[in-house]
Amino acid sequence: MMLLRSPAFANEGRIPARYTCDGEDVSPPLEILGIPEGTETLVLIMDDPDAPAGTWDHWVAYDIAPIEEIPEGVEDLGTPGLNSWGRLGYGGPCPPSGTHRYVFHVFAIDGALGLPPGADKGTVLGAIADRILDEAFLVGLYSRP
Repeated sequence: MMLLRSPAFANEGRIPARYTCDGEDVSPPLEILGIPEGTETLVLIMDDPDAPAGTWDHWVAYDIAPIEEIPEGVEDLGTPGLNSWGRLGYGGPCPPSGTHRYVFHVFAIDGALGLPPGADKGTVLGAIADRILDEAFLVGLYSRP
């Protein structure tokens, strides 16, 4: 069973401001434990299901080599996908009001997707639908000061 965690915050704990629009807006460090045998690539998605206009995608990356540690502020992680701001790469929590949940999802995939850079979350999820070997998630909470 795969496990996703961060040394920066506990599951269902508060995401430090450093990783948000109120800080440096860099991605948090992540650790992936128990990557299953046969995994050729990973997919990472971070989204906010509490956004007022519907789920907001903060980070989409795919065709990531099976690694156990994703360093803080990583800039080169697999193939970058499109977030809800219309940009590639990470965009940190920046809720308009209240406390929001930020869900980091990691999927172990049986091969490369081969999608070009800039695929959105829906395209990536469609491409992995029948290729997932395992998945894990981590939830962080954030509200603006």
